[in-house]
Parts: sequence; C-alpha cells; structure tokens
Amino acid sequence: MASRSVRETAEKWFGHRELLPGQEEAVTTLLDGHDVLLVAPTGSGKSLTYQVAGILLEGCTVVVSPLLALQQDQVASLEEAGLSAARLSSVESEGTRAEVLRGAREGDVRFLLLSPEQLANPEVLAEVAEIGPTLVAVDEAHCVSSWGHDFRPDYLRLGDLVARIGKPRVIAMTATAALPTQEDIAERLALHDHRTVLTGFERDNIALRVERFAEAAEQRERVLELVDELSGEPGSGVVYCRTRAGAEEYADALTQRGHRAAAYHAGLPQRRRTEVHDRFMSGDLPLVAATSAFGMGIDKPDIRFVVHADVPESPDTYYQEVGRAGRDHLTATAVLAYRAEDLSLGKFFATPVPKRADVRAVARAIDAAGTDDPREVSEHLDFGPRKAGRLVNLVRLAREAHDLPDDVGLDRLVDAVVDRAEAQRRLEGSRVDMMRAYAETDRCRSAFMLGYFGAEVRDRCGICDNCDNCVEGVAPDESGNSDAPYAVQDAVRHEEFGVGTVTDVEDDRLTVLFEDVGYRTLGLDAVEERGLLEHA
Repeated sequence: MASRSVRETAEKWFGHRELLPGQEEAVTTLLDGHDVLLVAPTGSGKSLTYQVAGILLEGCTVVVSPLLALQQDQVASLEEAGLSAARLSSVESEGTRAEVLRGAREGDVRFLLLSPEQLANPEVLAEVAEIGPTLVAVDEAHCVSSWGHDFRPDYLRLGDLVARIGKPRVIAMTATAALPTQEDIAERLALHDHRTVLTGFERDNIALRVERFAEAAEQRERVLELVDELSGEPGSGVVYCRTRAGAEEYADALTQRGHRAAAYHAGLPQRRRTEVHDRFMSGDLPLVAATSAFGMGIDKPDIRFVVHADVPESPDTYYQEVGRAGRDHLTATAVLAYRAEDLSLGKFFATPVPKRADVRAVARAIDAAGTDDPREVSEHLDFGPRKAGRLVNLVRLAREAHDLPDDVGLDRLVDAVVDRAEAQRRLEGSRVDMMRAYAETDRCRSAFMLGYFGAEVRDRCGICDNCDNCVEGVAPDESGNSDAPYAVQDAVRHEEFGVGTVTDVEDDRLTVLFEDVGYRTLGLDAVEERGLLEHA
C-alpha cells in the first residue's frame, strides 16, 4: 500500500511514472517510522525522496542545505510542481523572514529550506521548534562527518539542533560517503532506528579518461583542445581548476577561441556568481571554467563533459564533480588532465594544524562563555566566529577521540586538539595519494572508484566502454579473489596505523581507511607473511 502511494505521489506531483533505484525504498522506510541515510550517486534524484516523503507525511518539511543557490533551485523546483516552499536566509529581509515563518507555522509553507548556520541561530531554532516539522532532510550530509572530504564546522552541531525541534523523522542524503563516513553521519545526526539505503556509486553513462602530461604548457594547451573537441555536441560543459587564477585564465583563453565561457569562483562578487550560475542553468552560457565553488546545486541535465584542468585533492571531490555530467542519463565524458606536480596543490591547500596558543585561547573562551556556541565563544577572542567555530569543533572532536573528561587539564586538551588536527591533515594527505593512484592505475577506473568508496566491485571483463583503460584493453579482470582473508567493510587493526576499515580488495593488494592515518594500500603477500593486519 505504501509503495503504491509513493509511486502515485511521484507521478501526480512530479510526473515520474518510474522511480530510480533507492527512491521508493527510502520513502517507504521513512513512512514506516525509520530515519534514513540515503547514499546515491550525483544525479540519482535524492531530492525527490524528501519531496515525496514530505507530501505523504504532511506537516512541514525542513530542508537543511549548505548553499543559497542550491536552496533557491530547490524552492523553484517545488513551486514549479505546485507545492509551497520558501527559503530562510540572510538574503531575505526581516519582513520576508517573519512572513515565511508565519506561513510555515500556519501550514501555508510545506517545505522550508535553510542553512545549518540559520538553524543554529537561537531565534530561528525556537521558531522552527514551534512549527514542529514532521520531516528534516539534511542535504550534502557528508559535510556532517569529520571523516568526510568536505567537512563543514557548521554541520557538526546539526544532531543537537534537530533534537531540539521535536521528534521529526530525518533523511540524510549524500553522493559521496565511504563506510566510516556513513557511520559517522548516522552517529552525529543521532539517526533513530535508521536504515541505510545504498544505491551504489557507479555512473555507467560517464566515460572516464585520464591524459598525462609532463609539462604545464602542454597540459594547458591540451585542456583547451579537449574543450574544442567536446563542445561539438549540443549541451554544456565545465572546466574545473584548483585556483581562482586558473579559472580566470581558462575562461579568457576559451573566450578567445570562440567559446561562450565565463569564470566562476568564490572570489567573484555574489552578483557576478549569481549571473554566471543563472546563465549556465538557462543554457545561455554553455561553458564555465570554475573552482570547486561551482558544484553543489548544479543540477543541469545536459552537461555533456567535465574536464579537470588540474588534479583535485581527493577522489571524493573528483567523483562528485564528475557527477555533474550526464544527469539526463545520456552519454557524457569526464577527462582528467593529470600532471604529477599538481598533486602538491592538494598538500598546499590541506587544512592547517592550529597554533597551540590559539587552541589555548579557545579552550579558555569556551569556559568563559559557558557554551561551545562559536558566536558566543568568539566574543571572548581576538578572532572571528569562523576561525573560532573550526577550533571549537576540534576541541569537541578531540574530547570524543580521546574520551577526555570535562575537567581535563589545559595542556592535555591542547595536545589532544593538535593530535586530532594532525590526524585530519594525514587523512587529507592520504586522499591526495589516492588521487595519484586513480590517475596512474591500469584498473577499470569505475572499479577503482567503487573500491575507494568501499562498495562491492562487480565483475569486470576488462572491455567495458566507460573508461579508457578498459577500452584500451589494459584493465585486469575484476572478478575478485574469493579466498582472500579480508573482505570489503572488514574492521582491521595494524600495529603502526591502528584501527581501520577495508575499502577495497584486489588480487594482490587491499586498501584500508585507517582512523589515524587515512588511506593505505597494502600488498596482500606482505600483509600475510608479516602478519601486518588482524581482524578487529
């Protein structure tokens, strides 16, 4: 009965006669009273799950989303379907905000979208609690997890905030979450009797390619040529760059070659970013050269290609950005222009380890404020809420990691915070190493990505048509070794690296995500001969 209601609602309001894998299961699970963690690839219709569930559960659905553009796109989508939706952000006037909240209280606003920063505002939190939402949807949920590649301090308190607005059902949605990240999301959001709906990470319609270069000039010229070649078909494309200057340079060079192109990065004025975003989404601007700031909220079905002019900092980021392409399920192309020297950018941009003096100051400020709310803590500091927020969260994470009591000595607390920050930096460094491994592997590239995320790798014959290695016939068989002593998702312990989770098993090696040092790839022969691992 529930399944029929889900399908009928999806067709009535959104015109979907058929649902994609995971959508119906996620909605019916919510209707059965469970919270849900939905892990599904970019472009798989995660938003539809909370939209259909919100209609069937009635009441108000609160959607926590990180970006204004993403919130506005979702509001527009809901309104186009004939549903009442509104955004609550710093952009709206006080009068508009009051009207939105009144509408939500009175049942006139069915979907209320806001950022975690807005929800953390005590006045807003009290208003939302008064509304009594029946469902809370957390978009880009990997931002909750300190294991995640895009951890955001404002997300860390979400579990506490949601608990203070009643007892709504919760759906957390993400496209990129390896097993430890999934577990961390569920714990941090305090998901109740939750079910994980995992639809897989593979995007069969995206052809994955890597081209390698020794010289920067050769790399740059080839990126421009690739755009020339890939722009022949109708649709649009994105060139991703690691730096703002790179995005500007490629946008200028592409314009000079006759393309309608523009740059997008966080250094541009908000008005300019909005203009580029809107023109791209409308089809007026078919090509954007951008940093990773151009990502969340780019739900455009006809992106035919994504070219990475520089190597990203992690497979997580790369696969998420690649996933912008081919959302109409037609064939798309993703090319990484790889030069090994670019990997140093990942280490350059890695999160810095805080100064001990700053950690001391924050620890004292938390005591003085009597709270760990970054805004109140920052009032006792010489730096602002953003930096204070990061350090406050590090204090919290360090306390959890080391199981420290509230009255722990200041020196010990500072040591624990620095240790936690160094572990995070090692994790980020290991992701850079895994990006090198992806670029230099002879494996099927889809199989590599599935292994990285800890998903089961399906059998590969080495002749699939969606990666260069398979097409060229160099990819080995991915049938797996049924006699291997370790399996994906096994918990293991290494004498030096500590506790970890197996994410990938090949014939001669396995990859483990260790809590303290990040990703490590170990030869199976060495593991067995030297007894490097034991099951935890």
